[in-house]
Amino acid sequence: MTLALAIHGGCGTLPKSEMTPAEWAAARADLAASLRAGWAVLSKGGPAVDAVEASVRVMENSHHFNAGHGAAFNTDGEHELDASIMDGATLAAGAICAARRIKNPVTAAKALMQRGDPLLLAGPAADAFADHEGIDTVPNAYFSTERRRNNLASMKIREIVGTAAEAGEAEKHGTVGAVACDVHGHLAAATSTGGYTNKPVGRVGDSPIIGAGTYARDGRCAVSGTGKGEYFIRYCVGHEIASLIAYKGLSLEAATQAVLDELSAHRIGAGLVAVGADGSIVAPYNTQGMYRGWVTPDGLIHVATHGDVEMAGQAA
Repeated sequence: MTLALAIHGGCGTLPKSEMTPAEWAAARADLAASLRAGWAVLSKGGPAVDAVEASVRVMENSHHFNAGHGAAFNTDGEHELDASIMDGATLAAGAICAARRIKNPVTAAKALMQRGDPLLLAGPAADAFADHEGIDTVPNAYFSTERRRNNLASMKIREIVGTAAEAGEAEKHGTVGAVACDVHGHLAAATSTGGYTNKPVGRVGDSPIIGAGTYARDGRCAVSGTGKGEYFIRYCVGHEIASLIAYKGLSLEAATQAVLDELSAHRIGAGLVAVGADGSIVAPYNTQGMYRGWVTPDGLIHVATHGDVEMAGQAA
């Protein structure tokens, strides 16, 4: 089988002018590090589900992305984290939502998947599960960054003056995710997010919803989405793409573009990464940029934030 790995760091990419060249380089370096972590698993014959966890953990630890450290603030100035993971070989999945203390939510989601039942835990129950499993927990303030605090202040002002709908994707959203195909042809997907800036307390988006923001099924595809989660839930985006492939015979590229076109009709920012059963990769988006990257079969890392894609060396 063709090994495949693709990641995204959210379609809420800042305009190029809002970060220095050094900051953009640092963000791309973290994307490359995420790909190296996942590829290290795949290249040694490891399972796709371990690879996507490894890739997402790197992005959760980076302040450049809205997941883990660097997560968005809710309206109370706190962080509530969502994540999920799915194994396309067995359809096993795990998810947590509205967690406040889990350092790497994707790892808690994977531990819940391995437990088998329940599939989804929310809020204090998710945090307690992480404690029970010995998964690292941290004070809620660990997730805070100055950039996200500024985003919150900006959104609160927009709310007061009535311009919240005009906010850019970078002010509002952001998610990280990974999809992979391993040496046995098994697929997997994982997604993690802090939600959107100034979200209501207790709001849960599509990232922890299997079939919406995350979906993997052998023989079809693996998908991780980013954008306005309420629409990803309504369209069951991950499952919809898999169904278009299975029942309508569409290619991965055609299926993902068809669903993205439907989301675009609502004039919302959206993007995704997906890998097909043959190891093909797509990363469509409708915003001015999307943090993204992938590894080609020759082991070369490709990363991008806006239109241009650059090579970032060998994965291993």
